[in-house]
Amino acid sequence: MRRFLPWIIGGGIVLILIFYFFSVKNTALRKDQAAQKEWGNVETAYQRRNDLIGNLVNTVKGAADFEKSTLTAVVEARAKATSVQIDPSNITPEQLTQFQQAQSGVSSALGRLLVSVERYPDLKANQNFLKLQDELASTENQILTARTRYNESVQEFNGYILAMPQSIFLGSYKEKPYFKSVEGADKPVEVKF
Repeated sequence: MRRFLPWIIGGGIVLILIFYFFSVKNTALRKDQAAQKEWGNVETAYQRRNDLIGNLVNTVKGAADFEKSTLTAVVEARAKATSVQIDPSNITPEQLTQFQQAQSGVSSALGRLLVSVERYPDLKANQNFLKLQDELASTENQILTARTRYNESVQEFNGYILAMPQSIFLGSYKEKPYFKSVEGADKPVEVKF
């Protein structure tokens, strides 16, 4: 019995290491899936905004003799934003930057549209337009929340895969990028009428 004791202890240690390895891999997989789910929520919030833009543009078009250039800018920004696709399982900082720039263009064009609309008192009193404005504001808040939750899940994922000793077993997992504010977001927006 004594001669088998080292084999039993060695086998026990190997089994513990194997179970630890699987535990590390499974936890990393769950955290990766959570980050991908949060990315899906970000895309859903942006899709909601893109869907609302068409209604907003049509409402404005029908209710005001409007500047075509502003409407065209909104429609083009929306088209550009919807053309940028990202694979959440293999997201890179460059892809995320491209995505953010496209979405920033939509936000900027919408801002110009809403400021320009202030010149049309009939439109401002239109219930459909007011409802769409409220929906857009709500959507922007949903986008902020989705991006914040994505960053939280990325922080958890990155912290897990980069920490020791997990990083030894998780060399194939890559760090995910965070959402960052767009260039110039630290300056206040100037609105002129």
